[in-house]
Amino acid sequence: MGFPKSSDYSESIAANASSEESASPKTALSMIDAVALIVGIVIGAGIFETPALVASNTGTNFTVLFAWIIGGVVSLIGALCYAELATTYPHVGGNYYYLQRAYGNSIAFLFAWARMTVVQTGSIALLGYVFGDYASEILPLGSYSGAIYAAGAIVLFTLINILGLRQGKGVQNWLTAAKILGLILVILAGLTHSGSAAPQAATESPISTNWGMAMIFVLLSYGGWNEAAYISAEIRNPNRNIARSLFWGIGIIAAIYIAINFAYLQGLGVNGMANSSAVAADLMRNAYGQPGVVFISLLVAISALGALNATVLTGARTNYALGQDFKVFGFMGSWQGEKNSPIPALLLQGAIALLLVGLGAWQRKGFETMVDYTAPVFWFFFLLVGFSLIIMRFKEPNRSSAFRVPFYPITPILFCGICGFLLYSSLVYVTTGAIAGVIVLALGIPVLLWQRR
Repeated sequence: MGFPKSSDYSESIAANASSEESASPKTALSMIDAVALIVGIVIGAGIFETPALVASNTGTNFTVLFAWIIGGVVSLIGALCYAELATTYPHVGGNYYYLQRAYGNSIAFLFAWARMTVVQTGSIALLGYVFGDYASEILPLGSYSGAIYAAGAIVLFTLINILGLRQGKGVQNWLTAAKILGLILVILAGLTHSGSAAPQAATESPISTNWGMAMIFVLLSYGGWNEAAYISAEIRNPNRNIARSLFWGIGIIAAIYIAINFAYLQGLGVNGMANSSAVAADLMRNAYGQPGVVFISLLVAISALGALNATVLTGARTNYALGQDFKVFGFMGSWQGEKNSPIPALLLQGAIALLLVGLGAWQRKGFETMVDYTAPVFWFFFLLVGFSLIIMRFKEPNRSSAFRVPFYPITPILFCGICGFLLYSSLVYVTTGAIAGVIVLALGIPVLLWQRR
């Protein structure tokens, strides 16, 4: 076994396109499809949980909203870097391909290994647990209800994406539309029932200011827009639509996040937000009583499903790229042409995600375990991707691109600094989940050495 002789393996994909099983990805996604995927991934469960944590670390109405504005700006900085990478190197491998060109096959392999075993599958399990926890509020299924719902959702959306890209993106568009409609209703509830809980909340625990912690929670909620890189080879007119889909997606997300936090402030007040364990549920309870709580549970479940489906769809693309380059995972390098879907990659991804659901059920802390498991590994590779833009500018200075990041090199350096800060923050408090994620990443090293024989 050995590494491929060329890091640019698009030629091998084209050569394999003669058979349906090894067909290459088709440009089947419109800009609207790409925006729906970005919005669907990012607006998951975070916006229903993190606003209370942000409020508890900022302290005033202005600083709460300012933190969410900064989060949008930081995401835009990252999107500028990704827009250049994705338009210059549109490839189904996304980050994997950028790392391969910048650092070589070893780092690319470890990234793909980490994404397959930690980052993407952990995110799928995490979102499954969010869905399971809220679905259990409506219809509990026993002591392992959350895990049962999580496993069922993973199986369902893996099967939908196996049926084909058309089915996967169709489901995604409907889930994203339902999610945005529900968020608009929550915003209206806050604006039309303002201040009802603020006087009572004012006597609760005092608020301490910690901007570092506040931004960690804000950027956690904004995370996921970078998944657009994995569908760059499937977007029609990529030179124009990749950058536009990123900017439109982040613009929509930032507008919704700022509006819903304004609604929370109007409905609960900053003290009410800071001392709430379920800020959206408290807002809806104040506005509509118990029916409002049922509604918000359904909304969070739908949001989690939308993010889960998009994560399943994009995650399998890296596994496919891994299979194209490394013989040990060669079984994942086939693309079902008629369905426009990497079926073996989807199946392996689903199986690993189900194992992680089992780990969460064993720990009895599914959501928290998956957050700790994924964060350090995710930010480590995100940092390397940021540096890859600078490296490839040096290596290929004359390569043309439809989009060039403005204020280079300040913009990518700023992005790398943000990633480094979040990597440090994810490692400050060492947990069992974080240790497990790092160990699983390290297990990729002997696999890599065996592959190089």
